[in-house]
Amino acid sequence: MSRNEADDEELDRRAERERLVTRLRDRGRIEHEETADALRAVPRHEFVPPAHREAAYADRPLPIGADQTISAPHMVGWMTDLLAPQRSDRVLEIGTGCGYHAAVTAELAREVRTVEYHESLATEARERLAELGYENVAVRAGDGHEGLPEFAPYGAAYLTCGADEIPDAVVEQVRPGGRIVAPIGSRSLLGRGGRRLVRATKRFDGSLDRERHGSVRFVRMRGRS
Repeated sequence: MSRNEADDEELDRRAERERLVTRLRDRGRIEHEETADALRAVPRHEFVPPAHREAAYADRPLPIGADQTISAPHMVGWMTDLLAPQRSDRVLEIGTGCGYHAAVTAELAREVRTVEYHESLATEARERLAELGYENVAVRAGDGHEGLPEFAPYGAAYLTCGADEIPDAVVEQVRPGGRIVAPIGSRSLLGRGGRRLVRATKRFDGSLDRERHGSVRFVRMRGRS
């Protein structure tokens, strides 16, 4: 591919991102302009396997290997709206996947520390994020139930995988006043793969003030049950 062709392709991809964000705004899928700007900035096609790259800016999840998916753009935007990362925040992510959600968060936060259960996905995400210049994202292969205590406290945390409950370690590692967004709940109660999207604010006594934000479907959290 010549330089001119590469430049044209980049312009086309930027236009696709802009159309995607416009659709999401028009449909009320995202509300905050900061979230919209983050989605515009991150090249989702770079996080999608070549076989699915033409669908990179469709609003749907896509397979990324290891029986995992990249979330639909509206879901990433919705969760980012709820989490509302601040420029001063160190954010904990559980479930790196391909690294796309972490990149969106990194556009808004000071730093993102992210844990991925599958070592192969963690390695690929780490390399991809480095190539794209996301120096404020650090990827660790491990069990997300443990969080990353050595970098706590976090101003915010979120799960990109479904769990019966927010892991205790994640709650402990978020500072008082911090926010957690997670798809949680028993699949047996909500249907196969179904969860409730919850935003929780940590009180100063360590308990959580919870808000429910509708039903969602996510791949299940792996590791310690």
